[in-house]
Amino acid sequence: MRFGLIGFGAWGRHHAQAIAGLPGLELTAIACDTDETAQAARSAYPGAHVSRDWRELVAMSDLDVVDVVAPNHLHAPIAIGALQAGKDVLLEKPMAVTLDECDVLLEAERQSGRLVSVGHELRQSAQWGRVKSLIDRDAIGAPLFLNFSLFRNFYRPGAGSWRYDPARVGSWLLEEAVHYIDLVLWYFARHGDPLALRALGNARPDRASGMHDNATLVLRYASGAYAILNHCVAGFEHHVVLEIAGTNGAIRTHWSGAMDRDGTAAFELRVQPRGFAFERGVRECERLAIERSGEVYELTEQIRLTAEAFAARRALVPASEARKRVMICIAAEEALSRGEEVALALS
Repeated sequence: MRFGLIGFGAWGRHHAQAIAGLPGLELTAIACDTDETAQAARSAYPGAHVSRDWRELVAMSDLDVVDVVAPNHLHAPIAIGALQAGKDVLLEKPMAVTLDECDVLLEAERQSGRLVSVGHELRQSAQWGRVKSLIDRDAIGAPLFLNFSLFRNFYRPGAGSWRYDPARVGSWLLEEAVHYIDLVLWYFARHGDPLALRALGNARPDRASGMHDNATLVLRYASGAYAILNHCVAGFEHHVVLEIAGTNGAIRTHWSGAMDRDGTAAFELRVQPRGFAFERGVRECERLAIERSGEVYELTEQIRLTAEAFAARRALVPASEARKRVMICIAAEEALSRGEEVALALS
């Protein structure tokens, strides 16, 4: 399967390495934003065609898949161009920065007959994916309460400081919280879509409008279940905690590293499953072994599984699902602005 990669920044280079290292995949072409990154791509992958124009890449006849790793505001335009050129698309999250863009992208997918899979790679994690398998096996009964907490360093600026420009990043919820919103909806799938959302947030005075250093979202479901997401990008290092309580058990897991791509991070997964004994009034738990966890590993697994899914003519994470995640991020910005609960109509 022949891949064309658009974007050769810090994360794009991880994509390139994963594609080039997987059996059955070929990194055929790379589109770069600058002369510097183009030279780096030629040096690292001399067998790949390197271009400074993504339009030239998507027009190539010898590509099967276009992998889009560009700033957020370019996701939809590039994906639409690749679909119209007859390519399947692996698209970094978020799928777009507006709902209108999401809808145009979905229509382009329908009209082209090609596929879009969106990069919510945490689903492929031995840690975060294991939580889903526990829930699906009814290990803790029906999940009733979920708490996600992200506490991390400030963002890398990205090329031209795009992560600090609302017009290009969309919002910091779209930049990262969208991952955890995806997991919340995935874990709580048996409850259907959430009905409403509340949000609190604040930021340092020098932040641009809509760029919240700190935000807390509460998603409410018709069943009475609810989920809390705490998103702090003004901390230090990179720490994520997830806690879920169900009708018959509970799960707690965490990941802590010096940065988000730390290969030496500490992580743990504990579960108190259905029927686990009480000891002297203390509810015990079981520690589950995880060999490795981190977004670089999950990215490689995502690309492998995406290629398998495309070969079977399906999307690993359909764009129709990813649209709901974008919609919740946008609704959260509305709730932050209005200071009141907003209704969600995700269907």
